Amino acid sequence: MHCVSRSTVFENVYWPELKACLRALRRGDTLVITRIDCLARSVVDLLSIVRELEKDGVALKVLDQSIDTSTAAGKAQLQMLAVFAEFETATRSERQADGIAKAKADGTRFGRPTKATPDKVAQIRTMRETMTVPQIMKATGLSKASVYRALDQASLAE
Repeated sequence: MHCVSRSTVFENVYWPELKACLRALRRGDTLVITRIDCLARSVVDLLSIVRELEKDGVALKVLDQSIDTSTAAGKAQLQMLAVFAEFETATRSERQADGIAKAKADGTRFGRPTKATPDKVAQIRTMRETMTVPQIMKATGLSKASVYRALDQASLAE
Protein backbone atom coordinates (compact mmCIF):
# COMPACT_ATOMS: atom_id res chain seq x y z
CA MET A 1 0.00 0.00 0.00
CA HIS A 2 1.31 3.45 -0.91
CA CYS A 3 1.54 5.88 2.01
CA VAL A 4 0.67 9.51 1.28
CA SER A 5 1.88 12.24 3.61
CA ARG A 6 -0.42 15.07 4.65
CA SER A 7 1.74 17.70 2.97
CA THR A 8 1.71 15.76 -0.29
CA VAL A 9 -2.09 15.54 -0.24
CA PHE A 10 -2.58 19.27 0.41
CA GLU A 11 0.00 20.45 -2.14
CA ASN A 12 -2.52 20.11 -4.97
CA VAL A 13 -6.07 21.41 -4.75
CA TYR A 14 -7.31 18.33 -6.59
CA TRP A 15 -5.45 15.89 -4.30
CA PRO A 16 -4.44 13.36 -6.97
CA GLU A 17 -2.79 11.05 -4.40
CA LEU A 18 -5.95 10.94 -2.30
CA LYS A 19 -8.09 10.28 -5.36
CA ALA A 20 -5.75 7.46 -6.43
CA CYS A 21 -5.90 5.98 -2.92
CA LEU A 22 -9.70 6.13 -2.84
CA ARG A 23 -9.89 4.50 -6.29
CA ALA A 24 -7.66 1.63 -5.11
CA LEU A 25 -9.95 0.73 -2.19
CA ARG A 26 -12.31 -2.24 -2.60
CA ARG A 27 -15.38 -3.49 -0.74
CA GLY A 28 -14.34 -4.77 2.68
CA ASP A 29 -11.18 -2.62 2.84
CA THR A 30 -10.48 -0.19 5.67
CA LEU A 31 -8.89 3.20 5.01
CA VAL A 32 -6.64 3.98 7.98
CA ILE A 33 -5.60 7.58 8.61
CA THR A 34 -3.84 9.23 11.53
CA ARG A 35 -6.06 12.30 11.85
CA ILE A 36 -9.28 13.48 10.22
CA ASP A 37 -7.66 16.66 8.90
CA CYS A 38 -5.34 14.42 6.85
CA LEU A 39 -8.36 13.29 4.85
CA ALA A 40 -10.40 16.46 4.36
CA ARG A 41 -10.13 20.20 4.89
CA SER A 42 -13.79 20.81 5.66
CA VAL A 43 -16.69 18.98 7.24
CA VAL A 44 -18.49 18.96 3.89
CA ASP A 45 -15.49 17.29 2.22
CA LEU A 46 -15.13 14.81 5.08
CA LEU A 47 -18.77 13.76 5.04
CA SER A 48 -18.72 13.50 1.25
CA ILE A 49 -15.67 11.21 1.35
CA VAL A 50 -17.14 9.12 4.17
CA ARG A 51 -20.42 8.78 2.23
CA GLU A 52 -18.49 7.57 -0.83
CA LEU A 53 -16.52 5.12 1.30
CA GLU A 54 -19.72 3.75 2.86
CA LYS A 55 -21.33 3.44 -0.58
CA ASP A 56 -18.32 1.43 -1.76
CA GLY A 57 -18.35 -0.77 1.35
CA VAL A 58 -15.10 0.67 2.75
CA ALA A 59 -14.64 1.43 6.44
CA LEU A 60 -12.69 4.39 7.80
CA LYS A 61 -10.43 4.17 10.83
CA VAL A 62 -8.97 7.32 12.40
CA LEU A 63 -6.12 6.46 14.78
CA ASP A 64 -5.78 9.68 16.82
CA GLN A 65 -9.51 10.00 17.53
CA SER A 66 -10.12 6.23 17.82
CA ILE A 67 -12.92 6.32 15.26
CA ASP A 68 -13.89 3.22 13.30
CA THR A 69 -16.84 3.62 10.93
CA SER A 70 -17.29 -0.14 10.68
CA THR A 71 -19.09 0.09 14.04
CA ALA A 72 -22.26 2.00 14.91
CA ALA A 73 -20.46 3.82 17.73
CA GLY A 74 -17.67 4.86 15.35
CA LYS A 75 -20.17 6.25 12.83
CA ALA A 76 -21.96 8.18 15.59
CA GLN A 77 -18.66 9.52 16.93
CA LEU A 78 -17.63 10.70 13.45
CA GLN A 79 -20.97 12.42 12.90
CA MET A 80 -20.81 14.13 16.31
CA LEU A 81 -17.28 15.28 15.58
CA ALA A 82 -18.51 16.68 12.27
CA VAL A 83 -21.37 18.52 14.01
CA PHE A 84 -18.99 20.11 16.53
CA ALA A 85 -16.56 21.06 13.77
CA GLU A 86 -19.39 22.68 11.78
CA PHE A 87 -20.52 24.54 14.91
CA GLU A 88 -16.97 25.77 15.56
CA THR A 89 -16.67 26.98 11.97
CA ALA A 90 -19.95 28.88 12.23
CA THR A 91 -19.06 30.52 15.55
CA ARG A 92 -15.59 31.42 14.23
CA SER A 93 -17.22 33.12 11.23
CA GLU A 94 -19.60 35.03 13.52
CA ARG A 95 -16.73 36.17 15.76
CA GLN A 96 -14.73 37.26 12.73
CA ALA A 97 -17.68 39.22 11.31
CA ASP A 98 -18.25 40.86 14.73
CA GLY A 99 -14.57 41.79 14.95
CA ILE A 100 -14.59 43.31 11.48
CA ALA A 101 -17.75 45.30 12.23
CA LYS A 102 -16.24 46.61 15.50
CA ALA A 103 -12.98 47.54 13.76
CA LYS A 104 -14.88 49.41 11.03
CA ALA A 105 -16.95 51.21 13.67
CA ASP A 106 -13.69 52.22 15.38
CA GLY A 107 -12.49 53.69 12.07
CA THR A 108 -10.07 50.95 11.03
CA ARG A 109 -9.50 50.87 7.28
CA PHE A 110 -9.02 47.55 5.53
CA GLY A 111 -7.01 46.85 2.43
CA ARG A 112 -3.87 48.50 1.21
CA PRO A 113 -3.45 52.26 1.55
CA THR A 114 -4.59 54.32 -1.41
CA LYS A 115 -1.82 55.67 -3.61
CA ALA A 116 -3.89 58.70 -4.63
CA THR A 117 -3.63 60.83 -1.50
CA PRO A 118 -5.69 64.03 -1.30
CA ASP A 119 -2.59 66.04 -2.29
CA LYS A 120 -1.99 63.75 -5.27
CA VAL A 121 -5.67 64.03 -6.32
CA ALA A 122 -5.33 67.83 -6.34
CA GLN A 123 -2.08 67.49 -8.30
CA ILE A 124 -3.74 65.19 -10.86
CA ARG A 125 -6.61 67.64 -11.26
CA THR A 126 -4.15 70.43 -12.00
CA MET A 127 -2.13 68.23 -14.37
CA ARG A 128 -5.28 67.29 -16.29
CA GLU A 129 -5.64 70.85 -17.52
CA THR A 130 -2.46 70.52 -19.62
CA MET A 131 -1.68 66.77 -19.79
CA THR A 132 -3.25 63.60 -21.15
CA VAL A 133 -4.11 60.69 -18.89
CA PRO A 134 -1.12 58.60 -20.13
CA GLN A 135 1.19 61.52 -19.37
CA ILE A 136 -0.32 61.86 -15.88
CA MET A 137 0.11 58.12 -15.38
CA LYS A 138 3.79 58.39 -16.26
CA ALA A 139 4.35 61.47 -14.11
CA THR A 140 2.59 60.11 -11.01
CA GLY A 141 3.33 56.41 -11.35
CA LEU A 142 -0.36 55.58 -10.99
CA SER A 143 -2.42 53.22 -13.09
CA LYS A 144 -5.06 54.44 -15.53
CA ALA A 145 -7.83 53.35 -13.16
CA SER A 146 -6.22 55.25 -10.26
CA VAL A 147 -5.89 58.42 -12.35
CA TYR A 148 -9.53 58.26 -13.47
CA ARG A 149 -10.63 57.50 -9.89
CA ALA A 150 -8.68 60.54 -8.71
CA LEU A 151 -10.28 62.69 -11.44
CA ASP A 152 -13.71 61.46 -10.37
CA GLN A 153 -12.88 62.37 -6.75
CA ALA A 154 -11.71 65.81 -7.84
CA SER A 155 -14.93 66.43 -9.79
CA LEU A 156 -17.06 65.32 -6.83
CA ALA A 157 -15.17 67.70 -4.55
CA GLU A 158 -16.09 70.69 -6.72
